[in-house]
Amino acid sequence: MTTGNEVLLVALVDLSADAAAGRRYEDAVLALLDRHHGALERRLRTGDGQTEVHVIRFAARTGLEAFLADPDRAALRAELGDAAPTTRVLEVHDV
Repeated sequence: MTTGNEVLLVALVDLSADAAAGRRYEDAVLALLDRHHGALERRLRTGDGQTEVHVIRFAARTGLEAFLADPDRAALRAELGDAAPTTRVLEVHDV
């Protein structure tokens, strides 16, 4: 259950451009969550390895904004270029 200023997200990550490179990128980027008071609650992958679903919680919206603006995250994405996964992020809440 989200409380107060918490932000709960579901990220649908398409790894089809280069699944192995995409998984390495996600490993590195998800490791940055802690510095922005974020936490990966679940990481799921489809049987074909082409899509991941992440459930992520931030203590506050400012943490999400800082994560999105993190220069290390941007550098990792730039390094991957066209092989970078595409992601659809949905803000959700418990029902």
